Amino acid sequence: MRRTLATTGRVLNQVRHDPRTIALMLVVPSLLIGLIAWIFTDTPAFQRIGPSMIALFPFVVMFLVTSIATLRERRSGTLERLLSMPLAKGEFIFGYAVAFTMIAIVQTIIASSFAVWVCGLEISGSFWLMFAVAALDALLGISLGLMASAFARTEFQVVQFMPALVIPQFLLAGIILPREQLPGVLESIGDWLPLSHAIDALSDVAAGTTDSDTAFSMLVIVAWIVVALLVGSLTLRRRTA
Repeated sequence: MRRTLATTGRVLNQVRHDPRTIALMLVVPSLLIGLIAWIFTDTPAFQRIGPSMIALFPFVVMFLVTSIATLRERRSGTLERLLSMPLAKGEFIFGYAVAFTMIAIVQTIIASSFAVWVCGLEISGSFWLMFAVAALDALLGISLGLMASAFARTEFQVVQFMPALVIPQFLLAGIILPREQLPGVLESIGDWLPLSHAIDALSDVAAGTTDSDTAFSMLVIVAWIVVALLVGSLTLRRRTA
């Protein structure tokens, strides 16, 4: 635990000296949510897709930032030096996850508050439950980003993981077309993808219809986070060949 927290502190210290990255992580999701709300001004569309946007944009931003930051650690040789010390791969991965989770919590507070109090998204359920689901969703982006970085050799390859891991989830999550209207096979796949459950849970909170299905969706997200972090720690390479 001490080495994990030391990794967390080192990552946060690095991020602290990069104000542009901080601004991008904290502000961009809110700006994109605001743009969507502006596009659908005077229509009920934003009320329907607003919860999906709270799930989508922080997820994508944290996936990209985390995957590229971790890959740079390996390409610069920092990871090789760290793992030559008494630091396990799991401690490195979890240290990174904790650091970016702390940033994601701030990002989630800003994005959720902006959607509700600036863009006018009406929430019938608990705001804090919406915040909890959104934070889990951001952590999901972090964990998948860490897993993707373990398989990539360059920043270009990391970006290529986005069409493989993120865009299919977007297409099958029910944002464009309700999942029950998709072909049977695609509906079944979409039902098990984590972004679908994040959107379902946020939509339940927004509509004030939270029930056991909402809790199940949150459990599915947690399961994906755990699996992604385990896979990322088990497959992490010390250096890029």
